[in-house]
Amino acid sequence: MVVPGDTKAPNKMASPQPASLALYQEVSQFVYREAQFQDEHLYDHWEALWTDDAIYWVPANVDGMDPEKEMSIIYDNRSRIALRIRQLKTGKRFAQEPRSKVRRVVSNLEVSVLSEGEYEVWCNAIVFEANLRGEQIWSSRNRYLLRRENDELKMARKSVYLTNNDRALYTLAFLI
Repeated sequence: MVVPGDTKAPNKMASPQPASLALYQEVSQFVYREAQFQDEHLYDHWEALWTDDAIYWVPANVDGMDPEKEMSIIYDNRSRIALRIRQLKTGKRFAQEPRSKVRRVVSNLEVSVLSEGEYEVWCNAIVFEANLRGEQIWSSRNRYLLRRENDELKMARKSVYLTNNDRALYTLAFLI
């Protein structure tokens, strides 16, 4: 079983219709912009990318089965995403004081049309984090469910399948 709307394990490909070149470029720019907002700690901008019924999930196991029955690193609905952002902006998140310097590299984007105005996106990501503890490299396979709302793309779901999520992880006090 998987999170609602997250119907495939990270190593399985979707079989819906492929995206047009124009849609592929639009989606790529959306994913790159999301990564930039995270890297620059532009939390309000990042939060504005989500739909009202959003789910943000980072499973704590390789397969990422059912977040309702198994432990997750992050399993946030829309209101929890907003709360997480408010907490990060208080300056009282001591694990991030001073906050990490973070850079992402996103690649291998695959875009499929699920239905009119709804798209599935898979990509790979490498996140480099530098902070007082030292340096850490995170790698993941990410799945997005994007939805067009008022002619803009929004994230309805984001799942981040960390490569090493089957081991003890340092705190993720920044947005993965």
